[in-house]
Amino acid sequence: MAYILNIETATKNCSVSLAKDGEIVALKELNEGGFSHAEKLHEFISEVINIANISFSELIAVAVSKGPGSYTGLRIGVSAAKGLCFALDIPLISVNTLTSLAHSVSISDGFKIPMLDARRMEVYAAVFDANNTLKEDVSATIINEDSFKEFLDKNNVYFFGDGADKCKDILAHKNAYFIDNKFPSAQDMALLSFEKYKKSDIENVAYFEPFYLKDFVVTTSKK
Repeated sequence: MAYILNIETATKNCSVSLAKDGEIVALKELNEGGFSHAEKLHEFISEVINIANISFSELIAVAVSKGPGSYTGLRIGVSAAKGLCFALDIPLISVNTLTSLAHSVSISDGFKIPMLDARRMEVYAAVFDANNTLKEDVSATIINEDSFKEFLDKNNVYFFGDGADKCKDILAHKNAYFIDNKFPSAQDMALLSFEKYKKSDIENVAYFEPFYLKDFVVTTSKK
């Protein structure tokens, strides 16, 4: 039996799942508005292992959400995943955060655009069709009234993720629809990570780095 541990920490949702052959066995996640990853991640990892009543030695791989997303969140998730892979001598699998988020929404036609909040009116976004085929690659986009117009003029477009809320007033197109309360989750990584494992699509544990998309910027506190 192929058990894969999935770790998602790219946003404020601290999420861990254990999947067997691509099917969820256990899930623990917390999205309370603040970043609790440093406190909760290892606790959640132990809990899903205990829920499934297996040992760490039964894991065949660890999958981690690689970004884009929060610099600190991604570092915490990748560090934990690497540590487990080194200790257990098992492969590391990376899953694009926006790809797994796209799989959380099903549509019959049109396009879906998962969005993660960046700074001000900027989002990390990618465009997928109803079959989850990538139509426009991941980018950091400053939203204005013409954003994604080529897709909105063709068909219905569904926006979701924690970056979509701030776009509602600007993307006021008749074909624009917004789906609330969607966050990247380790639940949506299960099948993706299993498919990558079957194809031996794995990372170099020593050299793998998260997909930050933009350089980390240090800001000075106003306090």
